Amino acid sequence: METIDSKLVLEGMKSLLKELLLGPAGGASWVLNPGDKGLIGTLESLSPEEASENLVPGRSSIAGHADHVRFSLNLVNRWARGENPFADADWKSSWRNQQVDAASWDEIRRQLADEAQKWLAAVEQPREWDAVSFTGTMGTAPHVAYHLSAIRQLLGHLGH
Repeated sequence: METIDSKLVLEGMKSLLKELLLGPAGGASWVLNPGDKGLIGTLESLSPEEASENLVPGRSSIAGHADHVRFSLNLVNRWARGENPFADADWKSSWRNQQVDAASWDEIRRQLADEAQKWLAAVEQPREWDAVSFTGTMGTAPHVAYHLSAIRQLLGHLGH
């Protein structure tokens, strides 16, 4: 049985995560279409009013999805710095920002971009792995993909 170097796995995961967050780099596109802006670029094009609109009754706004992703990336960044933020993480609170004004929308997007850059750098750092930490790290890419997809579905309701 052939083995795969964990460094190679992490490089692949980082490439996918970077594409989902920032859009495809150069000519390589694994998940998104070439020229796609990724999550952060998609959010940059939205007004606070668009981000706050309740487009599907009973579901999150785009602002809610963005703040939830910001919250989750903050947790994994804290974990990468040696904390255990998951024990008392208030996931419910990560969905509270459904309505935003210009200042809070700018802040959510700024913090999300900052947490994304920190996480992309953290993924490259050597560390001791176990099944939980490796699975959690790998899970960040599909988590971002899920929320990007949900946001894209909501954009269709806005006529984007």
